[in-house]
Formats: sequence, structure tokens, C-alpha cells
Amino acid sequence: METKPKSNNMFLFFAAAVVFNLSANFAHPVTPTFIQEYHLSDYMFGVALAVMQVSYFLMSPFWGKLNSYIASRKSMLICCLGYAVGQALFGMARTEGMLIFARVFAGMFTGGAFTSFLTYIVNTSSDAERGKNLTIFATIQAVASAFGYFIGGFLGEVSLNATFAAQTACLALAGVAFFFICRDDRPAGAGPIEPRRLIREANPFAAFVACRHFMTALFAALFCVTCLHNLGYTAFEQCFNYFIKDSLGLTSRYNGLIKGLIGLVALAANSTVCMWMIKKTNVRRSTIFVVGACMLSSLGVVFADSTGSFMAVSVAFYAFNAVSIPLMQDLVAKRAAKTNDSNLVMGFFNSTRSLGGIVGSLCAGFLYSAGPKIPFLFAAGAFVLATTFAVVYAKAKDPLADSTR
Repeated sequence: METKPKSNNMFLFFAAAVVFNLSANFAHPVTPTFIQEYHLSDYMFGVALAVMQVSYFLMSPFWGKLNSYIASRKSMLICCLGYAVGQALFGMARTEGMLIFARVFAGMFTGGAFTSFLTYIVNTSSDAERGKNLTIFATIQAVASAFGYFIGGFLGEVSLNATFAAQTACLALAGVAFFFICRDDRPAGAGPIEPRRLIREANPFAAFVACRHFMTALFAALFCVTCLHNLGYTAFEQCFNYFIKDSLGLTSRYNGLIKGLIGLVALAANSTVCMWMIKKTNVRRSTIFVVGACMLSSLGVVFADSTGSFMAVSVAFYAFNAVSIPLMQDLVAKRAAKTNDSNLVMGFFNSTRSLGGIVGSLCAGFLYSAGPKIPFLFAAGAFVLATTFAVVYAKAKDPLADSTR
């Protein structure tokens, strides 16, 4: 693996990550409008994301294993271009079948993109810098994603086609940028790709069996936290986007404005509270309180009886969620760095998160039909379980306890 730094440094990687995370979210605020304009079923807002998450889940181990053979920057290029094509297909979809195909296609590459991002950070960061770099990346995800909503919301007021065209172009641009500015982190001694072995070892279900090589009780508890956390977040997020359009009658512009505000709150929270927690506290214990706060705020939305209180509690939820993501990434990455299978661990981490996303989005879509606020209650239940496993993880004896502070 190349270790000599180039002028293409981590700062430029983060700049490209901003472009990627902005553009990846252009379509989200216009999706409810898209579904209603083309007379698709209400539950499609959940089904569309769920099928994307299924392919994300199935392909993440493949990309994690492929990164054992090739540099992360190459897989970033491939995945960003593939994601761009998938979103172009989304914009051209006019039936439920076409929409599902487009989301499956896009999901095949988004899993690879995020697996490669995390792999690159783990491979190219020193032990002292890894936690900080993961926190910066998680902050970029939260903040840039929110401002991506903001931009997409206003593009949606122009036209749906403008939104998808801008998203496709920016995703492709990000992929090219990653390829040219990132260092070559190809593992030392990596041999040529063996297609049969790659396919066999990257089978997502075989990957779950292969996790026995690094899986411990502590890893299992931690992965339960990440899976349940993303289940709750996805259910909340998908219902929120559709609720404010369908129940509150707000256009994509308001969705974008709300998410822009959330982005500012997330930036403030991650640059202060989150950094302090990682540097000064026991992260295993801090995670309990932050995930618990997600649970309380998601439950608060259920009892909000006005638009103002609904928005206020929702902003609080997104702020707590923004802090929780880098905490969990820090825990997983630091434990992964102590194993000989860091690529597989990070791929497995993404798979468990996408598994939670599959269940969360499907349940949000179908539960919404039973009652607009039922998905929020479902999300709160998922966070109750996530908090319980966080307590189990924090109280268990850990030989790496000193390195997870």
C-alpha cells in the first residue's frame, strides 16, 4: 500500500465527498412529488428505498472484498459512475416497475461507494487521525446530505428533470475527482483478481458465515446497535419526507429549507459535542445517551400536536442522529483496525446498516397506510432496542477498552 502522501491529500478527498453527498440527496425531496405526479402508490416511497437497500446490502461485501485487490479510488470511480446511471434511470421512470429497476441498479453501486469511502479512510489514516477523519466524514455525510436536500428542493421547484440531470452530472464528477485526487491504497502484496474466488467470498450470505473469523460477542452487540439504529432512522426519515408533503401539504422547497436548517444544526453538533465526546469521553458509554436521545425525540414526534412542535422535535432528532453516526463509526473502525480483516469488517458494517434500512423503509411505507404517525412510533421502538444493545456493549468486558475512548 502506498504510504507516501501526495499533494492529493485527505482535504481534497473530503472536498470530493462533499460533492458526492450533496448530489446523492438531490432527488430525495422531490421523490414524494415524483410519486404523486406519476400516480404511483403511496407505499412506493418506502418500497423504492427498500429495494435499493436490498441491492446495497447484497453488493457491499463484494465491494469490501474487491477493495482487497484494487485501490479504493478505482472502486469509487466505478461506483459513482454506476450510481449516476442509476439516478438517470430513476428520473426516466414512469411506472412502478421502472422505478424499482432504477433503484436496484443504483443500490448496487451506492453500497460500493460507501464501503470504499470508509475503507480508504481506515487504510490511509494513522491511528491518531482515524477517529478524527471518520468524524469529519460522518459530519460531511450529515451536513452535505442536508444541504443536498436544500438544493434538490429548490431544483424540484424548477422541474423534476432538472433535479435528476444535476444529480447525474455531479455524481459522475465526484467519481472522477476521487480517482485523480486519492492516494493508491491497494493492499501490499495484493495479487491479481481471481473472479471465481471473488464471487464466492463476496456472496453476502457467505460473508455472514465468514464473519466468524472476526466476530466476537462485542462485535455482535455493536452490529446490533448499528443495524437497529439505521432501521429506526430510515423509518423516521422516509416517513418524515412523505408526511410533510402528504399530511402537511408542504412542497419540495420547504423540505429543502427544513433539511438545510437541520444541516446547520448537525454541523454545530458534530463540530462541538461529537468531537468532545470522541476525545474526552468513553465513546461506548456516550453512545448509550445519544442513541437514547434519538429514541426520546422520535417518540416526541408522535405526540407533537402542531406543525411547529412537530418540526422542533424533528430537528432535535436529526441533531442527535448526526452525533450518533460518527460515534458508532469510530467504535467499529477502531475495533476493525485491530483485526486482520478490516476491509471485511467495514463491508459487514455497511451490510448491517443496509439491512436495517431495508426493514425500516419497507415498514415505513406500509405502516404509513395504517396511520401517518405509526412509522414514527415504529422508529422509536427500534431505538429502544438499539439503546438496550448499546448498554450491553458498554457494560461488557472489552480488552480494547482503552482504544475505544
